[in-house]
Amino acid sequence: MNKWGIMVCGHGSRDERAVEEFQAVARGLRERMPEHETEWGFLEFATPIIRDGLDALRTKGFRKVLAVPGMLFAAGHAKNDIPSVLNTYQTQHPGMDIRYGRELGIDLKLIRAAGERVEVAITEAGDHISRHETLLVVVGRGASDPDANSNVAKVTRLLWEGLGFGWGETAYSGVTFPLVEPALERVVRLGFKRIVVFPYFLFTGILVQRIYDHTGLVAARHPEVEFVKAPYLNDHPLVLDAFRDRVQEILEGQNLMNCQMCKYREQVLGFEAEVGLPQESHHHHVEGIGTGDSRHHHSHDHHHGHHPYPHADHPLGPVTLKKLEGQV
Repeated sequence: MNKWGIMVCGHGSRDERAVEEFQAVARGLRERMPEHETEWGFLEFATPIIRDGLDALRTKGFRKVLAVPGMLFAAGHAKNDIPSVLNTYQTQHPGMDIRYGRELGIDLKLIRAAGERVEVAITEAGDHISRHETLLVVVGRGASDPDANSNVAKVTRLLWEGLGFGWGETAYSGVTFPLVEPALERVVRLGFKRIVVFPYFLFTGILVQRIYDHTGLVAARHPEVEFVKAPYLNDHPLVLDAFRDRVQEILEGQNLMNCQMCKYREQVLGFEAEVGLPQESHHHHVEGIGTGDSRHHHSHDHHHGHHPYPHADHPLGPVTLKKLEGQV
């Protein structure tokens, strides 16, 4: 038996399809690394929870675990919540050696996968509008971490320049600004004939559906512009390859998370008060509730007790959802 087990740590969702998609990616990683036993778990809303996955590996005799966050960028979940769960488990089970990997991050494999998703959407829409008359909007999850948010903007530029679009803009599904609806209302004014909206997400769920719904709202108000909804990343083969790379990095000692721009370690402009905040999880109250369970309301736009986001009242940000959510 190989001495290392693999643990894929996800956020979790009430959307059953999102959970199934995450599990499909974890199984894809298992197929790519058959020499290791692979389990998975979630922070909230879905089962198994992370502790259950670790229990499964321990029951099978594994005392060394390579844990990777099933997330594109390192914000609060990857920097605080998952490490807190892993550290607690390791403390409660002496003899366990859990080594934590970095997020997927800016990776050319993922950029290629994203490019293919966008290309599929354009092909299906037709070639009656040129690339130079097309504007690309890349939509990220949105976080209270400016480093994670800035990475989405970099993805936008790489896709915009790489695919040759006339223009590119970045928006977010929650927490930060600009959100999808106000962002699209502004880019419409630039006069492009087609706008491609691409959710830079691994899996479906409430936030992806929000992106598509708000795109539909703006499209209905501007019939003169063609709106194209591109599919998210999901289990693209290059995504699975990137996950394998993250596990291999831990084994090879090249597991380097970017801490130079981390708001918990350095004084990032506007977030100086968050330097040195404790590393702790804020998901215990929704751990394992399960998909479709309405016993506990949980919004993706608050922060589970994290330090308050300083721009929560931005006119293009989360405050707009109070008006918009009643329209979709």
